Amino acid sequence: MRYHLLHKELGMETYFCDPQAPWQKGAVECNNNRIRRFLPREVDLKNVSDADIYDISVIMNNTPRRCLGYRTPQEIMDEHLHKAR
Repeated sequence: MRYHLLHKELGMETYFCDPQAPWQKGAVECNNNRIRRFLPREVDLKNVSDADIYDISVIMNNTPRRCLGYRTPQEIMDEHLHKAR
């Protein structure tokens, strides 16, 4: 992908972490830990249905986050979609 276009067209910054460096991507690691509450490592993902994944995403997207001022990711998304109209 042409990442420079994300910056040019959308004003988005991109950042590439070094391999095997989880400390460089704290937010990703935090989300991985949240997912592990629902899907521990010993769970065989072949046995997890699409409905299960959807249910987990609904719970995660409706859980307040300190980094969002104790709002939910869903509230933030709804706000952005409302502004875009």
